Amino acid sequence: MNRIEDLQDEHLQVNLKQSFEENGFIFFPHFLNEEEITSVKEKLADFIQNKVPEMPSEMVYYEDKSAPNTLKQLQRLFEFDDFFHQMMFDSRFEKLASILLNDKVVGKNIQYFNKPAKIGQETPAHQDGYYFMLEPNEAVTMWMALEDVDEENGCVRYVRGSHKKGIRAHGRTNVLGFSQGIVDFGTPEDLKNEVFFPTKAGDLLVHHSLTIHRADGNKSANRSRKAMGFIYYGEKAREDKAAHEAYAKKLSEDLAKEKKI
Repeated sequence: MNRIEDLQDEHLQVNLKQSFEENGFIFFPHFLNEEEITSVKEKLADFIQNKVPEMPSEMVYYEDKSAPNTLKQLQRLFEFDDFFHQMMFDSRFEKLASILLNDKVVGKNIQYFNKPAKIGQETPAHQDGYYFMLEPNEAVTMWMALEDVDEENGCVRYVRGSHKKGIRAHGRTNVLGFSQGIVDFGTPEDLKNEVFFPTKAGDLLVHHSLTIHRADGNKSANRSRKAMGFIYYGEKAREDKAAHEAYAKKLSEDLAKEKKI
């Protein structure tokens, strides 16, 4: 997972940056190989069994809090396990983020996602930059499949070029883990420019913090939809920490009242 030398090729870097700057996202197939993905999944299984019970409730989301097998999302894994700390920092993921943003980067989060079969909700259209509260809003989010993902079990969808048009109006949603969504999503321009990516385990998607994206719910009867996410801020980006902390506090309070965490 630390084959940073694979990303040293200047021609590859130019192609990645050009695609990212034009579209607002890139697709990097086979970013991790089969052996690496097996190792990640084994560590995740151990983490879920042994570390999750000790994590703060605001970092652990379930589709149904009373049913442990509906685990939906885990936050900041690097704070609880050295394996995930090494994935986050001084890694291929960090190197790729730096290439795409043309800046040194600051690792902010490494997450686990799942959409359980039948009940995994769709992810509403949103821009991560709305949550990040950065100036300039220069950051990337990475999404790596841990198993095959397609339209049936919830593939990721991007609106090509939407990162060039600023932040759209967002409003509160009822989807746990994605509390804000674009209120007027679904315009003809949105739908004309939307693309989706079926993925295999180890494939990586990376998008700019201003890129509009969403994901389907899991309509499969028996397939899960497991993935990992990484967030890196550009070093030049400045976070409105007071606003961000106030938002996070209010959200945690609301979720606790609703008995979702």
